[in-house]
Amino acid sequence: MTGPSEPDPAAAAAGGRAFAIGLRNRFRGITVREGMLVRGPAGWGEFSPFAEYGPRESSRWWAACLEAAHRGWPEPVRDRVAVNVTVPAVDPERAAAIVAAGGCATAKVKVAEKGQGWREDVARVEAVRSAIGPAGRVRVDANGAWDVDTAVRMTRELDRFDLEYVEQPSASLDELASVRRRVDVPVAADESVRRAEDPLRVRAAEAADIVVLKVQPLGGVRAALRVAEACGLPVVVSSAVETSVGLAAGVALAACLPELPYACGLATMQMLTADVCADPLLPADGFLPVRPVAVDEAALAAVEVDPGAWRARAEAAEAAGRTPSAPS
Repeated sequence: MTGPSEPDPAAAAAGGRAFAIGLRNRFRGITVREGMLVRGPAGWGEFSPFAEYGPRESSRWWAACLEAAHRGWPEPVRDRVAVNVTVPAVDPERAAAIVAAGGCATAKVKVAEKGQGWREDVARVEAVRSAIGPAGRVRVDANGAWDVDTAVRMTRELDRFDLEYVEQPSASLDELASVRRRVDVPVAADESVRRAEDPLRVRAAEAADIVVLKVQPLGGVRAALRVAEACGLPVVVSSAVETSVGLAAGVALAACLPELPYACGLATMQMLTADVCADPLLPADGFLPVRPVAVDEAALAAVEVDPGAWRARAEAAEAAGRTPSAPS
């Protein structure tokens, strides 16, 4: 990989190319994933903070983009990364089909979907367990939707399907800690980890057994590695539902962690209806390869949109990142 260079953030923003790609299922209330790609001497970087993120929070996403494009990443210690298939809040038949098509030994099942009841969660997880078999691993993700008592009850109910862990059963650290004290299933923190200091707070509060780390929200692969080392908890690397360019950064983080005991949530390319690469990062036999990705001009042109708004967001993020800290 090309050696590091000092980025010119203004030039990087000015040359950014924006994309809009449909999602196969609604995610975080959206049906289209949008962002901007930047090319530098080390390769391509992705800048795709969600619409509700302001300049301060987006500055970390911009830093991750510049790192990918201009510095590259540390050397990997493995050449492939185990991943889970993600099962949205769909009916049991569809859930089983997604698992069968995913080819992974681990499945993450979305539960606690607004408008659905607990019986639908049970039926979905039961179908996933049946589809993945007794040797497969099943984890559930509530996205912080349960109160403590509901989280405890549902975790115990769903553990009859032998859960690997429950991800973000409740919203706050205090609630996570309460749930963790009352259940035997390991607890993973995801939404509680959005900034570099968050994993340290999670550990101090004894709120989780595992932390879920995403490269863009933490400011890049190197920043995430520092967070993982300081936190000292097992790490699951996850995506923010990015193109293959963004996913490559997540794979790079997972590839250079000293220990990687859990499958990672990086097999999300299938959630998008298109990609910007001719050779997307898709799992084979439950693993993603550790390799560079290249943007394909024809693929990008098919999803390219006016970059003006995204270039302005990058400029605002860069300015916010240089400003002495105010609360995010």
